[in-house]
Amino acid sequence: MMYNRFSAITIFFLLFLLSSGIQATPVSDTVSLHISALPEQEGIYNIKKYGAIGDGKTDNARAIQKAINAASAAGGGKVIVPSGGVFLSGPFDLKSNIEFCVEVNAKVLANPDEKVYIKSAFRDNKGEGTIWIGGENLVNVTLCGAGTIDGNGISFMGAELEDSYVLKPFTNVDPRPHLLTVVAGKNIRIRDLNIVNSAYWTVHLIGCDDVAIDNITLLNSLKVRNSDGIDLDHSKNVRISNCYIESGDDCICLKNRREYEEFGPCENITVSNCTMTSRSCAIKIGSENMDRISHVVINNCIIKKSNRGIGIQNRDEGTVSEVLFSNIIIDSHLFSDVWWGKAEPIYVTAYARASGNHKDAGWRFPKGEIQGRVGEVRNIYFSNIKCTSENGIYVGGESVGKVSGITFDEVDLQIGKITPIKGGLYDRRPANVEGIIKGRTSAFYIDKADGVKIRNCAVTWAGHKADYFAHVLETHDSGELKIINLEGESAFPGKVEAIKHYGRQ
Repeated sequence: MMYNRFSAITIFFLLFLLSSGIQATPVSDTVSLHISALPEQEGIYNIKKYGAIGDGKTDNARAIQKAINAASAAGGGKVIVPSGGVFLSGPFDLKSNIEFCVEVNAKVLANPDEKVYIKSAFRDNKGEGTIWIGGENLVNVTLCGAGTIDGNGISFMGAELEDSYVLKPFTNVDPRPHLLTVVAGKNIRIRDLNIVNSAYWTVHLIGCDDVAIDNITLLNSLKVRNSDGIDLDHSKNVRISNCYIESGDDCICLKNRREYEEFGPCENITVSNCTMTSRSCAIKIGSENMDRISHVVINNCIIKKSNRGIGIQNRDEGTVSEVLFSNIIIDSHLFSDVWWGKAEPIYVTAYARASGNHKDAGWRFPKGEIQGRVGEVRNIYFSNIKCTSENGIYVGGESVGKVSGITFDEVDLQIGKITPIKGGLYDRRPANVEGIIKGRTSAFYIDKADGVKIRNCAVTWAGHKADYFAHVLETHDSGELKIINLEGESAFPGKVEAIKHYGRQ
């Protein structure tokens, strides 16, 4: 009787397993369970179960969206892009309460067909790209995994030039897709991912609150213009750490775009332990800033082979204040005029935006206005920064008081020729004053700034000295200046003064 009852229970259990879709194979006197993938009850949503094919040719946007929608509808879950496949995809949207996990040796690849990208990255301003991976009003979203999200950027470019790609002409909509655009997100996490080859901005976070970006490798072609790495737009309470970023345009950029003005200031931002390379500016604040950017700390970073190192480029009525840069190594050198910047390792400026017939000029100024104005840049601190460059630090504003309270403490510069490109230039684009101006290369060039403090800094000149190399410090029409222990000689002692003042001081 005991044996018969056990047999009945065993048969019932096996029938239950078969009806549940779980395979059971007896081995010796035991039962081994082979679970292909537990159904949605366990919160796992493999995109292959929704029809995705990882052949690098089939567009999987619908299958990916189905998996995301199913996870969201169930209250949340993990959407898996499984290892071993290249999953081509057109645009799709993230949803709240999901973890989008790209497994190791898996790739999500942007569809190179420009016609599938129709949603503007900037609402009614259609001239600055479209959205590939998007999402609005998101809560509790994580993008992670050791796999790759690939924007397929070169597919959207024109002919290759020596240091850039030609941008294809368009009439109304620029089809180049931004890789990831999140609008009004809260508790957003991006970690442990490879994000590569964006055709336009890569990670664009708009009006987001409580964001952590950690341990990502972000590699764009250094020849792709507008290929920013991470853009924080009207966002707050953001932490970026332990990232490696290469991008043709700015690696990390803080801004307040006019298209999303309802989201308010960009504030409470920390960046730490990152390594960056850029043809434009590795760390930039601006140039679009119609609100306030404040309370920013950037620490323990390395900037290599960049054009500009650190840039505050205020061009609109918004303000920039309470920003601290510390413990940074900067290596910068000259590139062609395609890229903004003239190898300034540190650049702090406030000039009203230039008016003109740029394709999106109507979106650059306050509604109904055709000329811009610029807000103040104040209380900016640089501490323990070591610079090697072909140019010096540039601090300038359109009038005294627009830039004030700038402190350089233990900021050392070594200036020398690295490229055959001629220097002796400073780049103020886009501004209502002359864009690229000729001037001698001085280690500190201060133009119409007030309350500048230079403390415990040193300047050296290395290798061949260009004939336009000049002073340790040069000021033009500037206000209060405090110098405490500034070491160094001019590029040509006995012929050129170490410190030279022009105008008020």
